[in-house]
Amino acid sequence: MKRKLSPFCRSVQFVLAIVLLFGLSITNSACVRSDINTLADRKPQLDLLAFFEGQTVALGIFEDRFGNLRRQFRVALEGTVDGDVLTLDESFLYDDGEQDFRKWVIRRTGQGYDGEILYEGSAEDITGVAKGAVSGNALNWQYDVVLSMGGRDVEVHFDDWIYRQHEDVAINRAYVSKFGIEIGSVTIVFFRGDAADAVSPLDLKRWS
Repeated sequence: MKRKLSPFCRSVQFVLAIVLLFGLSITNSACVRSDINTLADRKPQLDLLAFFEGQTVALGIFEDRFGNLRRQFRVALEGTVDGDVLTLDESFLYDDGEQDFRKWVIRRTGQGYDGEILYEGSAEDITGVAKGAVSGNALNWQYDVVLSMGGRDVEVHFDDWIYRQHEDVAINRAYVSKFGIEIGSVTIVFFRGDAADAVSPLDLKRWS
């Protein structure tokens, strides 16, 4: 069965088409980022399951590799924790009026050699399993998304970072690449608790 692309994936698909058309002669531009354990002393510490349990709201943007704004979106999240498993329901509204939904199932799988907390995650629109770790105030995990382009499947890679900035605020930066070339990035700010009250309730029916 052919996979239906989410609105966000279609945005990535559009940018990927530009890169494939104009950018294959560009040298490798994907950055090598720091190991998560270099952030071990950063505070406030991130407990991923506790942070996303209950209700969270978020505002985000998608930019192409040149820094041009392609899409804006808002998200309402509902997290349920059962032992070491977080189920995270995400409802999206994009600035062109499209709506989307994603369900993450995130499992805490143990502890790494340097004390980092290990996680695995799955969602319908990713291929395989997202794997990563939390150390200090940050999560980093990596995963791949398969897009259908011109009758064939094309896989892109996500290097996804979440940094807790405040008790109720975290910033997400995700870098999207193909053939080692960075084709775009996503920036999301998550709000919960008192911080969420400043931007809630989100209108997920109409962009205004």
